[in-house]
Formats: sequence, C-alpha cells, structure tokens
Amino acid sequence: MASLSSFVDLPIPEQKARGLFFTAREIAQQPETWEKTLQIFRQNQERICNFLESIGLRNPLQSRPVVMLVGAGTSDYIGHALTLLLRQKWGCEVSACASTELLPNLDEYVVAGRSYLWISFSRSGDSPEAVAVMEQAIKLHPGIAHLVITCNAQARLIAVCKEAEHACAIVLDDAVNDRSLAMTSSFTNMVLMGQCLAHAWSIDEYSAMVERLVRAGRDFMPQAEEEAERLSLLGLSRACMVGTGSLASVAKESALKVLEMTAGQMSTMSETVLGLRHGPMAALDAKTLFLCFVSAEERRANYAADLLREVGEKEIAAERIAIGPASARGKIAPYCESYLAVDDGLADAYRPVVDVIFGQLLGFYCSVARGLKPDSPSPGGVINRVVEKFKIY
Repeated sequence: MASLSSFVDLPIPEQKARGLFFTAREIAQQPETWEKTLQIFRQNQERICNFLESIGLRNPLQSRPVVMLVGAGTSDYIGHALTLLLRQKWGCEVSACASTELLPNLDEYVVAGRSYLWISFSRSGDSPEAVAVMEQAIKLHPGIAHLVITCNAQARLIAVCKEAEHACAIVLDDAVNDRSLAMTSSFTNMVLMGQCLAHAWSIDEYSAMVERLVRAGRDFMPQAEEEAERLSLLGLSRACMVGTGSLASVAKESALKVLEMTAGQMSTMSETVLGLRHGPMAALDAKTLFLCFVSAEERRANYAADLLREVGEKEIAAERIAIGPASARGKIAPYCESYLAVDDGLADAYRPVVDVIFGQLLGFYCSVARGLKPDSPSPGGVINRVVEKFKIY
C-alpha cells in the first residue's frame, strides 16, 4: 500500500513534478493541527465572547440574532457541518447560506427589522463573491454583524469587515492555509473553529472533545488510506455519497473532493440518506461507488441500513462503503462490501472533521491513479485555488 508518508518521503523534486508536494502533507497533518486551532480560540476567547455578547447572542431567546453561515464551495459546506450544532448550543436560528447565492439575492435574504450575525468562512479570504457580498451588505444593511474565519492573515475579507459597525476576525494558523487546489486541512480546521464557537463559553468541556477527535483522526487515517487506495484502483467512473444531519455536509464535501482532484474524470453526486430515493437514485448503476456516512444515532442508522440494503438489492452499485461508529458495524456491515469504523464516542455533530478524511483520501488516490497532479489537478486551468475575478453587479 502506498501510504501518504510514502509520498511525503519521495525526493522533493519528484513530489513537485508529480504534483504531490502539498496535498499529501495537508491531509496527513490534520489531527495535529486541530490542537493548534483550539489554542488559537483559547488565546482569543475573551475577545470573541465579548463580541458575541455585544451583538446579543446571550440575550433572551426571542431577541438573539439570526445567524447565517456564509461561504462558497467547500466553505459553504463548513456552514452545513456546523448549522445543527450552533443551533442547539446557541439557541437561535442558524442557517448555511452560500455566498454564491447571497450575492445576487442579498435583499431577499435579509428581513428588515431583524438582527443578524454573518459568520463568513474562507480559506483565502479573497474569493470575489465573498468580498463583494460583504461589501454590499455593509453598505446596504449596516446593522449586520460580521465574524470572519480565514486561514490567510492578509485576506481582503479582514480589511473589508473592519468597515462594519460590528465585526470580528479570527485567523487560523498559516500551516492550514492549504497551498494545494483542494481544501483539506483548511476545511477541517475551520469546522473545528466553528465547533469552538459553539462552545465559546464552555471551552474546557469542548477541549476534551478535541482530544478525542485528534485520537480518532489518527486512528482512522491508516484504514482510510488503505481503503481509498484500493477503491481508486477499481477504475470506477462515478460515485454517490450520502449522509444525514451534520454528516450530509461530509457527503457534499467528499463528492466535491473526488470531483476536483480527478478533474471531473470521476463524476460525483451527494444526497441525504432519505433524499436519494426521490429521483437522484436514477443516476446509480453497477459501476457506481456508493459511500454512506452512517449516523451514531440508532434511528438515523436504521435509515442508512435500509438504503444500503436497497442499493444492493437493486444492483446499482459496484461497491457499497459505509463509515460509522464501531458499535453499528453489526447492523450495517451485512449491507456493504466494506465498513470503516470511527470512534464510538463521537456524536454526529463533531464527526465531520474525522469522516471527511476518507473523502479527501479517496480524491487524492483517484487522482494519482489517473496520472493527475493532486496539487493542481485541472490541467486546463478550468478550476483554480482561488476563484478567478469576475464582473460584480
């Protein structure tokens, strides 16, 4: 098996020639970087909590702001990974809203008389729509409060948000400002910072969870590498990923990682566990890789088991792969060709940072198997690390 470490240990000129220099490192480093992100939150906890309190997040329930989680592409999926956790921990309305939709439809999303907090996620902080929609929001709706989370200390988004009446910025460690095209460690670390925010006033309690996530990530990596490499050698041309709740975001992000790193040579789609039957199942066939992220909650896991069984009975997948808690193996394993276990002690809301590692690895190994360069897999420049500038209206 060609592990990530075997790619990292190649002579540097060979790594660069094969486009392996950044991506392998950025995937492998993730569990260790999560501790640093927690440390950054701790260092800024007082400033962050004061900001959140100043905009009413600890007010009576009826007067708390509406929280919108803003980002594009992978950064949008960060919001989807955090929506339910923040909703439960903060006790207010929270929704993920892609900046790619906010920009052309801003006035339809903002209701006059309501207070808002926008939490904007962006690896570079320079995406055209992320910058433009914040500029327009500050001009047209100055009452919106802005919290920016980025991996780039020089991000334009930081400079723009300073023009807002209420603003706060959090910059993650430069090590997670991924240099490869696909976001990997930047995704999991911004999700983890969002989890820190959910526990802003109880960070000691969450610190124990981070320790568990780090262990779980380290334990999961080797089996995920082995399985991802095996699947990459099957030559499958399409993949379908499903999940529910917070794990639906992992399905979205995993599908995007495989699509990006194979330059579209592997067609991918994502759906919710129950949503697949409502039409999208028509896209599956006997050459499809079917990947299901199985909930730790028994009722949700039952829905996943039923779907995996149905996909097998209809013979519309080459292989069914499930990722879920070790305790669910007995229920799920009979309906899939491979079951990868994660720590039983992780609730769904915290699992995205661990589970998504498999999607990242699958994209990486499928890219290598096709002779592409994972660091820059789009040879024609169809997609880029930061979206190219376009006309803003």
